[in-house]
Formats: sequence, C-alpha cells, structure tokens
Amino acid sequence: MTTSLLLSLLFSFVILASAANFNQDIDVTWGDGRGKILENGNLLTLTLDKFSGSGFQSKNQYLFGKIDMNIKLVPGNSAGTVTTYYLRSEGSTWDEIDFEFLGNLSGDPYTVHTNVYTQGKGDKEQQFYLWFDPTKDFHTYSLLWNPQRIIFSVDGTPLREFKNLESMGVAFPKSQPMRVYSSLWNADDWATRGGLVKTDWSQAPFTAAYRNYKADACVWSSGKSSCSSTSPSQNSWLSQELDITSQERLKWVQKNYMIYNYCTDTKRFPQGLPKECTAP
Repeated sequence: MTTSLLLSLLFSFVILASAANFNQDIDVTWGDGRGKILENGNLLTLTLDKFSGSGFQSKNQYLFGKIDMNIKLVPGNSAGTVTTYYLRSEGSTWDEIDFEFLGNLSGDPYTVHTNVYTQGKGDKEQQFYLWFDPTKDFHTYSLLWNPQRIIFSVDGTPLREFKNLESMGVAFPKSQPMRVYSSLWNADDWATRGGLVKTDWSQAPFTAAYRNYKADACVWSSGKSSCSSTSPSQNSWLSQELDITSQERLKWVQKNYMIYNYCTDTKRFPQGLPKECTAP
C-alpha cells in the first residue's frame, strides 16, 4: 500500500468518525430512560427530575480533536441544576477538559464553568457569563484539544485558551485518550450562589437538548491512533492556534464576561499563583 493511499484511508476514517448521528456515535449511559435519542438520531435530550438525572458518552475515545456540540440549556428557573459537557480519560489519575453550565433563577444568567485536569489534578477554574440567552436556541460549544493548546469556544468565539507550557513545568493532557461525556444532574448544594438557591422541584422535569455532535478527532482504538504522524493537511485542528481576530475576541470575552479566574485569586494561592498564570 502506498503512503498516499494509506493517508487517504486514515483521513477517510477520521471523517467517518465525525458523522453526526447520536445512534451511531453516542451511548446513553444512565438515567433509566431519562436520556433519549430522537428524530432518527439527530436529537438527544437529557432530563432531570427529583429521582434522577441522566447522561451519555461517546462510543469512541479520542487522543486530540475538535469536538463540537449544539446545546440548548435548561430554560426557566434552572437554579440548582448543572449541565456538563466534557472530555475525560479513565482511571484515578485522569485527564479532563470541562464545560459545566450552572443553572440560575429565571432572568439571571447561567454561569459557564471551565476547568482542565491533568493526572487527576485540576484547580484551573475560569468562569464566564454568556452574551446571549443559552436557553432560547441551540448554540455550538466547542473543545479544541491539540498537542499545543486547548481552546474553549462558543459559536466560534473563544472563551479560554490553555496552552501547553510543559517547558515551564506545567502538566498538560497529551497521553491519555478521552471520551466525550455529558450529563444533567442536581447540584443544589453548590451550583447556584454557592448552594444558597435550591432546586425548585415544582419546575421539574428539567431538560437540556443536543444536536449536531461532531468529532473531527484522532480515534484511539486498540492502542493506536487513527491519525498518523504525518497526518493529512486537512486535519488543520492538530496545529490550530488563535489568529489575530480570535485573539481580539478572546480579550473581549475575558474583559466583559469573565467572572472568575484562578490566575488572579491570590487569596486561594497565598504561596504564589500557579506557574502558567505568569506566562506571557
């Protein structure tokens, strides 16, 4: 087999892996029927009631990729509820890349909570409000994960960039394959105003909806990646970085919508801020 044919087959495999059909790509893993795949695999809903939440995971594991999901969050009084969307590896020293959407009282904004774990250690939280109502329509939430950086984006606008700063002694998730997970559950002991506002079960059931799951990613199977070391140039996400326009958008979001940044929390880190917080 020629090199060009092999690369073509590898690229085709990656493209097939990105096909957006929940029946093919997703397993509903818990919730006793509260997670449902509808419309011939084009729509997925998760529901939370007083007895249980629900969740799903991707069939495939990935080692680097760009994951997109259209999500419409729980409307109305969602206080106490948490909708999660994240990548996570297995084991006690796991890696994880987190979106969590913390519900609120009607009319108050959702809090978008982000975090990065490496070898089981996180403590890298940044939180944001959004510049739109995420319950009125579907919006695209994206996780870009390549060997150089992790970028959290909403509708193509970056919220956060976490760079690979291993040269400074900062751990970076790069060796453990991860699955995509999502869940809807009750966390009223902490989710809304530190647990002061509890879930109003008279509003139940609570429902979040999902469409257009897309994983342009290196599928990890039997100890091997579907991406070769000389991946086709079409896999642009493997070396993607923020261009000038995206850098300006990131600054705009962080100036106007960031509500917590661990890198400025000197009370939390009295011995000094984490190393990555001092990087240029």
